[in-house]
Amino acid sequence: MATISSISRTKSPIQGFPVYVPKSRSSNGRVSFFQRPRIQAAKFSAAVPEEQKNRSKKSMSVDSLQRFFDLNMGHWNGSLYQFDYKGNLLQKITTKLAVSSYGEDELISLIQTLYIKQPPNTSISGVDPEPEWAEYKIKETNMFTVDKYQQIEFFSKERAFSLRYQTVGMLEYVLRQGVLGEDDTGEESHKNLKLPSSQPSIVCENCLYSQDKDMRARAFHIMDPKGFLEMVLVFLEERGQERGHGVTLFPSLENSKDSTNKLMPFLGRWKGHSITKRSGVYGATIAEAYTAVLLEIDEKGQLIQDITLTTSDGGITTNVHWMGCMAENLVTFDGGFQITFLPGGMYMGCPCDVAKSVAESKSFHLEFCWLESPGKRQRLVRTYDVEGLAVSSTYFYETKM
Repeated sequence: MATISSISRTKSPIQGFPVYVPKSRSSNGRVSFFQRPRIQAAKFSAAVPEEQKNRSKKSMSVDSLQRFFDLNMGHWNGSLYQFDYKGNLLQKITTKLAVSSYGEDELISLIQTLYIKQPPNTSISGVDPEPEWAEYKIKETNMFTVDKYQQIEFFSKERAFSLRYQTVGMLEYVLRQGVLGEDDTGEESHKNLKLPSSQPSIVCENCLYSQDKDMRARAFHIMDPKGFLEMVLVFLEERGQERGHGVTLFPSLENSKDSTNKLMPFLGRWKGHSITKRSGVYGATIAEAYTAVLLEIDEKGQLIQDITLTTSDGGITTNVHWMGCMAENLVTFDGGFQITFLPGGMYMGCPCDVAKSVAESKSFHLEFCWLESPGKRQRLVRTYDVEGLAVSSTYFYETKM
């Protein structure tokens, strides 16, 4: 069994900030993608009774979970947008999400019910019928599921979080109901429907909240069984009344088709601050750094990205230099990382080949960026270790210089 002392501190090959990677491998010497590394918890100091330590840890977890619930509760009206890996819009589906909680202390649970607007039926009378909604109850979130299944990383002050899903059942149901409605025959394929793989290698959600409005964007990376980006999905939602739709506060993600217009807002020099939180299996530590990013186009039309991160104490500075090329909405960097630009000031980043990163014992990242207003952007990066386990998340807030 690996211990804390057997964890090495390395520089990430993708983003440049430190991650913590276990050195353990499977018995046959190969890295196991889905094997959870067995990390032994560090022993408590004898100066504090074990019972008191456990009680303190539990109370802190309950408090954080309650704040996470408070952030999510309410009635959310919005749309789900489905894009292929190149950023081409496939579907737009109107959704509503009702979120509430019950219980107290360590027994508290979050209940989420998703409503999917059904495709309109042809009316013989010529009068549009009332819209019909399909209902889907999402698995409850509680102390047990947070640690074992969802691996939530929560940034309370920044209002952001990352989590993982075991299956894509919820996403498949939403797509089917939103496109086919009651006509869904359960077939695996449909000319107007693209479903995620039934056994994806990774399904990750990154959520960023608006800085100015009561709205949020929840972005999903869907990696196919071979480790390639299969599709991305974005829930763009605003908190409102239970049955009311109100006036949409956010732009549609189906307008812009010009890839140049999607790239231009991100060009230039950005400076900001980052906060990294590691998952519970590695210990709840927090690291902070100052960030500087330059993205520009050279005379040959290639994209150049320079990233500099300096720890808040000034002790460690990391520099990363990338060269890349853009085809439509997809940028491929020579470091084995790709970015898919979306409408609405968003992009999704991931390795070109996750399986290759795992085979080469490299950590890797999934990134979601939202430039909600000119000159200000938020980024959320989910870090995975050499065995494919999510180990940390990093929140960035940056402004254009």
